[in-house]
Amino acid sequence: MIWEVELILYMFVIVAAIVALEVKDLLTAVVSLTIFSFTMALLFVAMGGIDVGFTEAVVGAGVTGILFIVALYQTTIRTND
Repeated sequence: MIWEVELILYMFVIVAAIVALEVKDLLTAVVSLTIFSFTMALLFVAMGGIDVGFTEAVVGAGVTGILFIVALYQTTIRTND
């Protein structure tokens, strides 16, 4: 694949990881982790690992993202009163 496209995907991965670590809102962190996982799936496909990319897209971006969002909405907000 064209190395420029891979470089752009690597930059998306780094930015998504930093956003996921630094953001205070949990929903934004979950969305950023889902974007990270999907971008990694695209990188795997670009490197020739079609089966690994497909598995990462389904499990990493799909199932894990949905489970995180469901778990997030099942929790309550605690205040420091």
